[in-house]
Amino acid sequence: MWRDESTTWQVAHRPAGQLVDLLGHVDAVHGLYYGVMHAVFAAFPLPGDAGGPGLWALRLPSVAGTALAAGGVAAAAHRLAGPRAALAAGTVYVLLPPVQMYGQEGRSYALVAAAVAWATYLMLRRWWAAYAVVLLAGCWLHEFAALALLAHGRCAWRARGWRWAAGAVAAGLLPLAVVSAGQAGRQLGWLGRPGWQDWAAYGVLVGAVVLLARGECRARGRVPDVVRVAVPLALLPPGLLMAVSLVHPWYVDRYVLYALAGFALLAGVRVAGARPVRGAGFRRWLPWVLGAALLVPVGVWSAWLRTPESRKDDVLAVAAAVREGARPGDAVLFMPARRREWLLSSPGVYAGLRDVALAGPPAASHTLHGTELPPDGVREALLSSPRVTALLDPVGRPLDPYPAEAVKRDTLAAAFDRCSVTEVRGARVAVYARRGGCG
Repeated sequence: MWRDESTTWQVAHRPAGQLVDLLGHVDAVHGLYYGVMHAVFAAFPLPGDAGGPGLWALRLPSVAGTALAAGGVAAAAHRLAGPRAALAAGTVYVLLPPVQMYGQEGRSYALVAAAVAWATYLMLRRWWAAYAVVLLAGCWLHEFAALALLAHGRCAWRARGWRWAAGAVAAGLLPLAVVSAGQAGRQLGWLGRPGWQDWAAYGVLVGAVVLLARGECRARGRVPDVVRVAVPLALLPPGLLMAVSLVHPWYVDRYVLYALAGFALLAGVRVAGARPVRGAGFRRWLPWVLGAALLVPVGVWSAWLRTPESRKDDVLAVAAAVREGARPGDAVLFMPARRREWLLSSPGVYAGLRDVALAGPPAASHTLHGTELPPDGVREALLSSPRVTALLDPVGRPLDPYPAEAVKRDTLAAAFDRCSVTEVRGARVAVYARRGGCG
């Protein structure tokens, strides 16, 4: 379980009143999802720390969301090109590694993708009231799902029903947009502009979509409906968000995971419509050989996604290292403060330590990670502690320049000896003692 999942765990376990208070200050964009998870954890109460059976409850909605999304992609493909295309498109969707990644993660993105996939099907059926309800639910799960509305508009704007539905979605999303706009600095301030890897990945997606669309147009002798529907859905949401992020850095690929439904639609219809290659020998079997060869890296990637190494960190491994190295009553220090998330989902470990820099606990301060003492208070608290267990980022990560973080580093360097360091996935757990106290 990595730190984003840990956030889901600890926030969704808060009482309903504290959850509402938090959303008024930060993370309103995930409010509906936290409400869903609050209900899930109420239905499946699991005492103690995160991990074990608790991970099933944490991730079950995402598993269900991925299955629903695959069903929505298949339903849209069936409407566009028949049952063979439905089977192929649904299969392509669940084989995509990013889909598998977020299908096993306790965050909202798989559920958002399910809402967009089924909204696409409802658009094709012209069931506008249902379309508005489903897409609005997706937008309240994560408001960047509203970019799917623009993709749908590319092929449905002439329909009066769609225009009414789009207006209803925009009006229904407005309250969340107003609240989250005020939280954008705290919510997305950690993001930078898209890097070359992001642009390269988008270029690969564009190339694949263009090739598939051209092949389908040549096979049909015209521009078929699947191209009109799938190409905007696959390309517009990530492309628009990346363009906006050149000014306001808001892009993360998982925010537009649902765009892969467009790629799966196009690829599934293309695969289902492929004709056998005439001739004998290797040329006849070449498409099958190429298809099998593509499955090899997908299979390797899929297996890797099921390991802790596929995530930025492992909060359960961090908690285990703290449990092993710390003594009851030790001071604990998070460097930077947002890494408090590493222990918040393991209250059994966290409760046995003294969080010396903490001024206001997360729930009481209506924040995700709590508030900390001013720099002088942090220094004084550290100097009164004989032993400190410090949770740090891996070597090479940029150091936070804030005064309180600088004081933590300077005080440990000036008054403490480092007794041990344990490296775990995405983190370091270091034990410090006052000069001469390591023995």
